[in-house]
Amino acid sequence: MSVSIINGRLIDPAHDIDDLLDLHIDGNVVVAVGDPPAEFAAEEIIDARDCVVCPGLVDLAASLREPGYEHKATLASEAAAAARGGITTLLCTPDTNPVIDNSAVVELVHRIARKLGQARILTTGALTRGLKGEHLSEMAALKAAGCVAVSNAHYPLASTLVERRALEYAATFGLPVFLRSEDRHLRAGGCVHEGAVSTRLGLPAIPSAAESVAVARDLALAEHTQAQVHFRNLSTQTAARMISEAQSTGLSVTADVAVHQLHLTEMDVDGFVAECHVSPPFRTLADRDALRRALADGTISAICSDHQPHEPDAKQRPFPETEPGISGLETLLGLTLRLVEEKVMDLPTALARVTSGPADILGLPYGRLGIGSPADVCVFDPNRDWTLHLDEMRSEGHNTPFDGWDFPARITHTLFNGRVVYRALEDD
Repeated sequence: MSVSIINGRLIDPAHDIDDLLDLHIDGNVVVAVGDPPAEFAAEEIIDARDCVVCPGLVDLAASLREPGYEHKATLASEAAAAARGGITTLLCTPDTNPVIDNSAVVELVHRIARKLGQARILTTGALTRGLKGEHLSEMAALKAAGCVAVSNAHYPLASTLVERRALEYAATFGLPVFLRSEDRHLRAGGCVHEGAVSTRLGLPAIPSAAESVAVARDLALAEHTQAQVHFRNLSTQTAARMISEAQSTGLSVTADVAVHQLHLTEMDVDGFVAECHVSPPFRTLADRDALRRALADGTISAICSDHQPHEPDAKQRPFPETEPGISGLETLLGLTLRLVEEKVMDLPTALARVTSGPADILGLPYGRLGIGSPADVCVFDPNRDWTLHLDEMRSEGHNTPFDGWDFPARITHTLFNGRVVYRALEDD
């Protein structure tokens, strides 16, 4: 199908474009920016007057639950949630059941995703077999099956030696390694940040050092092995500073932050709010502000949803027994744009952190709208605010602390591979 999106403010950070320009799509690729090609006739015209037209969002961390945890969510439900959130490329985590540690599970996920046609679902392969942290997975087979990175999700590795061998092995295949840096001994069963709130509530706590100690170890191994290391879901100012210093010396490491870490702090847990039970935990206001600065200056080059949908029962136990995580696909763009409202960064920079920034970490050609690029597009109206209501969420997981929050910029259209997969006027 051929589509023209006209009269919109086109923002494509990867190509340094921010102007009133039309976008023309033929089939599943962008064929022109500005004037249409000769003899081009659009079968559908989308009038984006007063709207922003940008690349579809790229999310580096989404637990999609299927296979194995369909009582929490399915690929179908979460792909629909992604489309509503303007997300066209999702990188799913390997903590399914069975674990994504062999080509059969990779192909299963990809086959279902292709059939759904709602979003591009990429897979992260398991760094170790069964995510048990002991024996390395068959990374060559995982890459051949289509995995674009490897990770042990939130599970610890058995030893520093296992981590070294894993980084060396991944480097031989050119696979990025996504590390969730946390010292399991310092974590010691904690569920909130170690500070005033944990003391007052009497909850087992996780010190900031659990992250910074692990980041120091991981940076040393990244330098030693020269593997492509990406730090997932930073939560502390110390970790952000250490990564910035490593980058300044020429070490090629990258990092992301979950969007909820940029808005909430340990104070939001007060009152045993189970929806604010996340891992890593919400830290201090100083940590939050340091993460915002690291995001603005490029030390952290991607914002992710860290999407973890849960069934209602998972959040209805005593706080330490609740399952951590937030259902975040549908609020990724809204929370990112709130950073623009709060003058943390300008709009093109914010959009870069959810489009070309994460795509560049993977070395993939998404999150951009140049000629020949995949026709993945998000259109949103910056003049239309919206409010999150749990009963309107597309995700099966309604576990979010942002119920009732007002967000800027309502998404009007999401296009994936040149097809409209979400249209606000018809679907809402």
